[in-house]
Amino acid sequence: MSWTIDTAKTHLESWLKAELAVSTGQSYRIGSRELRRADLNEIRKQILFWSREVKKLEKNPRRVRRIVPID
Repeated sequence: MSWTIDTAKTHLESWLKAELAVSTGQSYRIGSRELRRADLNEIRKQILFWSREVKKLEKNPRRVRRIVPID
């Protein structure tokens, strides 16, 4: 799938915010069990994915070209 640099940056920013939210208290304890409302490992996988996408797009930006036929 092809992404725009803006889309990739937006997704990366969202996942970074999610990691911050989870790391600042979206978990709780019941006895010896700790429960989280989100999966921090999955969030970190997504951060890695979107970081790579941003780097890839910054290195090789796609250009949209419009071809207009001449009669």
